[in-house]
Amino acid sequence: MNTQELFFKLLRYASITPEDDGAFEFIKGYMSDFEVMEVNVEKTKNIFLTKHFGEGVHLCFAGHIDVVPPGVGWESEPFEPVLREGIVYARGAQDMKSGVCAFLQACKEAQAFQGTLSILLTSDEEGDALHGTIEVLKELKKRDFLPDFAIVAEPTCEKVFGDAIKVGRRGSLNGVIEIFGKQGHAAYPEKSHNPIHMIAPYLDKIAGRLLDQGDDFFAPSQMVITDIRSGMEVSNVTPGHLKLMFNVRNSTQTDKQAIEDYLKDIFGELKYTLSLSQSAKPFVTCKDSLVVKALSQSILHVSGMVPKLSTAGGTSDARFFGEFGISTVEFGVVNDTIHAPNECCPLVEVESLVEIFKDVINNFKDEK
Repeated sequence: MNTQELFFKLLRYASITPEDDGAFEFIKGYMSDFEVMEVNVEKTKNIFLTKHFGEGVHLCFAGHIDVVPPGVGWESEPFEPVLREGIVYARGAQDMKSGVCAFLQACKEAQAFQGTLSILLTSDEEGDALHGTIEVLKELKKRDFLPDFAIVAEPTCEKVFGDAIKVGRRGSLNGVIEIFGKQGHAAYPEKSHNPIHMIAPYLDKIAGRLLDQGDDFFAPSQMVITDIRSGMEVSNVTPGHLKLMFNVRNSTQTDKQAIEDYLKDIFGELKYTLSLSQSAKPFVTCKDSLVVKALSQSILHVSGMVPKLSTAGGTSDARFFGEFGISTVEFGVVNDTIHAPNECCPLVEVESLVEIFKDVINNFKDEK
């Protein structure tokens, strides 16, 4: 198969999370010279493919086969790819069967490598991501076979193909503050304890508050209030309970404990409860890492672009690699139609991505 044929084949699988719709069986057959490890947890399927070329580093390409539901508003069938004026329309065209197609083709065509090439694929990235990439990495750690480096082929480019590499991601902390007062009649405020009034003096110290100054890789961690609710939507009853929800996309300078300490300090004697959970931890890969330098050089060689190093955007499965101390970057096609109706991707970007990954494989040399 050439790149277009492989791309179209992958796009025809209606692999809505957590289903792979048979895509993994095809991929195992297509990559027949790679050893296969399967890690299936509940309804989630995961595969890990490896090919050992010789002594050297272990480089892993990673991604997800699952896509979000197509929704409405499509001008063509979402799982029947259409090529119009050089652009491929289908669900998953950008996010992220373009990237999966590119590294499968690049690895299949690899004739030599100084070490081990591997491919990690999950069907649980667009969902809760509880049983996907993280479970494979746990199993690899048990086997003492974690990769040294990883490239996650998410769509990362901003305006022009080749303009950005993700070298890290912010974490995500979700918080719920609850204040319990005493309900009563609005005409007799002295007989009640209004939780809205209780928290009002502190809101300017929470809403939009910067918790650190950021650095060369990360914007400042900011507390963003996402919901406040209290009362019964009537004007004559003082509420007895308030619930405030917030999110912090945190850099490596602010962690869960720092947020707990900050709230404790500003609230003082105010009685409240706090529930704080971390759905993703921040990570960053040093710009001097071999994988950053090798990928940057290959992008320049193939596309003529000098990519910027970015940590912008939401979370991805790259965070799990970061948790295991694996030097990880993300690079893929332009991100401008993901999750939207009529999701699309220029075919030339997928073909160029194949060439970049092939160039990385051919020139990936451990300098130690």
